[in-house]
Amino acid sequence: MTRGVAITGMGIISSIGNSVEESYISLIENKIGVSQIQNISTIHANVIKVGEIKKTNEELIEELRLDETNNFSRTAMIGTLAAKQAVKNAGISSINEFRTGLISATSVGGMDMTEKHYYDYFEHPELVKYITCHDGGDVADKIAEELGLKGMVTTISTACSSAANSIMLGARLIKSGKLDRVIVGGADALAKFTINGFKTLMILSDDYNKPFDNTRKGLNLGEAAAFLVLESDEVVAKQNKKVLARVSGYGNANDAYHQTASSENGDGAYLAMKKAFEVSGLKPSDIDYINVHGTATPNNDLSEGRALLRIFQDEKVADFSSTKPFTGHTLAAAAAIEAVFSVLAIQNGVVYPNLNFEQQMEEFDLQPQTTLKNKNIEHVLSNSFGFGGNCSTLIFSKS
Repeated sequence: MTRGVAITGMGIISSIGNSVEESYISLIENKIGVSQIQNISTIHANVIKVGEIKKTNEELIEELRLDETNNFSRTAMIGTLAAKQAVKNAGISSINEFRTGLISATSVGGMDMTEKHYYDYFEHPELVKYITCHDGGDVADKIAEELGLKGMVTTISTACSSAANSIMLGARLIKSGKLDRVIVGGADALAKFTINGFKTLMILSDDYNKPFDNTRKGLNLGEAAAFLVLESDEVVAKQNKKVLARVSGYGNANDAYHQTASSENGDGAYLAMKKAFEVSGLKPSDIDYINVHGTATPNNDLSEGRALLRIFQDEKVADFSSTKPFTGHTLAAAAAIEAVFSVLAIQNGVVYPNLNFEQQMEEFDLQPQTTLKNKNIEHVLSNSFGFGGNCSTLIFSKS
């Protein structure tokens, strides 16, 4: 097995907590963040449930101490909060001391600002400053500016696998010697655009999502941001850093099966997991816990379940669960918050419960872990699959 890349810091904000500590307490105490919509005025407010961060934009502005003339989108604000937490958690006092980069993932970018000001741009010149917020890259630029980071800054947008690809690219840049330290993760805020788009796809549930349940109806959307600090062994040794866990494996595959659906046989998911095992040098039997993508849509859970059976072959599939009943599906941030959850699972020796599960799927003999389980966890596999068939898998290992 390759040693992997060190994780030395984490930060997160989601519907179940405003910090790593709060998030972990929610996970082990079954405190869900899926509820009625409060921050967005939409005709769907009483029809669907979402995983909403219960902070207004005004509260986020105050927490970040932004000037009242700022042009931060909600995505940029929650992303900045999570990134600052991660940097602080990693004990970084000089952000540019080593060759440091930022890879931020997003799918919705500053759509909330575009929705708010779109019809007024041409009549009110003072609002033109908000146009740049629309660009997904603006989120990364603002996070880097707030951190004072002068190195490489880039954005990844591959739908729901965005943050997984951010983490994977960061790990590869360190392993190849291009960078010494990379802040990786993703952020997505809820917007009418997202809600209406997924409503049109008819994959939203009118109730709490039930991953891998035979009666699942669809997903609950969510908003969140999470970032991890990845550092080389040289930096860790030089500064005597505490290693939280390691990114030991990663894989990406695009089966291009459909614009919004996964292959029914799980081809992309299978290939992504296969590559991750090849990079890590691990075998499926080495995995102690799988944080599945588990969106609770009919298509995803069937596809992912078949992929799991293919990769594990004759071996028993490891304990698995989806944490999306806690947070909702946070799109480009999903793999980042679930990376934090994976590291916490390793540190605390727990398998999280797959909430709301009642009835096993009729297509195969797979059942998620439904209660909190204590066990020694050395390796966690985490899946994230995006529209267009972009499938990514990460493996996290004990340091």
